[in-house]
Amino acid sequence: MIGLARSSMQYNAVEKDDDALRLAMIRLAKSYGRYGYRKVTELLQIEGWRVNHKKVERLWSEEGLQLPQRHKKRRRLYHKDSSIIRLRPTHPNHIWAIDFVHDKLSNGRSYKMLTVLDEYTRQALAVTVHTRMGAEDVLEALYPLFLRHGKPEFIRSDNGPEFIAKAMQNWLVRVGVKPIRIYPGSPWENGYNERFNGTLRREILNAEWFKTTTQAQIVINHWLRQYNHIRPHQALNMRPPVPETLIRNGPELGG
Repeated sequence: MIGLARSSMQYNAVEKDDDALRLAMIRLAKSYGRYGYRKVTELLQIEGWRVNHKKVERLWSEEGLQLPQRHKKRRRLYHKDSSIIRLRPTHPNHIWAIDFVHDKLSNGRSYKMLTVLDEYTRQALAVTVHTRMGAEDVLEALYPLFLRHGKPEFIRSDNGPEFIAKAMQNWLVRVGVKPIRIYPGSPWENGYNERFNGTLRREILNAEWFKTTTQAQIVINHWLRQYNHIRPHQALNMRPPVPETLIRNGPELGG
C-alpha cells in the first residue's frame, strides 16, 4: 500500500484489538459486576486473551468502571504469649470453618446466615439463611453437608452460644468430629471464614436489599455457584475452588 506507513498499519491493528478487548472486558464486567479488574483480567486470560492486569486497569478506568479500593492492613492483636499459631488445613475435609453473618431485610428485620467453608479447598459448602438460628438449626444445616461431602476431621468456630451448646458439642462427639474454638477476641484465627464473610458482605449484602429471607437465599445460592465454580481465587493461583471443567468431567463437588 503506497503512501501508508507500516507503523500506522500496526497502530490500527492494535486499536482494533483494544476495541475488541474493551468489549470483552465490558461484557465480563456486566456479567460479574462485583468483580474488580484483576479478576476480570483472569477471566479474559481464560478466554484466550493475552493481556495483563495493567492494561485491563487502564481500559477499566477509561470506561469509567469502578476501581476496587485498597484498604490498609489491620494490625493483628496477639495473645499474651505472642502466639498466633493455629492448626492449618492440609487436605480436603481436614478443617471446616463455620461462622455467622448478620444483616437486615428491607423492612428492618434482622436475619442471620450460617457460612460453612472447607479451609483447604476454599469451597463454600453452604450459606444457610434464617431469621433466627440456634444450635439445632446449625445441626440441621451441617447434617446434609456431612452426607454430601463426608465429615471433616475438625470444625473451627468462635465461642458463640450456638456453637458451644451441649447439643452441638455432644453431636460432634458422636459423629467423631473434633471442635476447634478460636481464642476469644481473635477473629483472625478463623481467618478463612472471615475473608469469605467479608467477600459475601462486599459482593452481595452491601449490593442487594432483600425483602425476604427466601429472596436472600435464592440470590446467595446463585452467587455461591459463581464463587465456587467461576470466581478466581488469589490463594488458589487465580483458580476457582471447583473449576467448571471438574464439574463437566466428573461428579460435582458441591456448591
